[in-house]
Amino acid sequence: TLCADEVLDLGKNIFLEKGNCAACHTLSDAGSNGDIGPNLNTINPDVARVVMAVTNGIGVMPAYEGMLTSKEIEAVAIYVSEKSN
Repeated sequence: TLCADEVLDLGKNIFLEKGNCAACHTLSDAGSNGDIGPNLNTINPDVARVVMAVTNGIGVMPAYEGMLTSKEIEAVAIYVSEKSN
């Protein structure tokens, strides 16, 4: 089991690297300024909302189920939810 800091570090890594979320989304903590998807600082989504969007896709955003593990999806969701506050 990962501790809180490890989950946030994994989530940030996925946001920037494996998931490439930064290409489309703005999130101050990640230093990203994407303007294709919603500004995550503005919408401040909760964990469940991020899990749903990442797992199933939404709008032009693809589904990451199968590309990311459920643990990776949960980690990036926790990261986005925590750091968009």
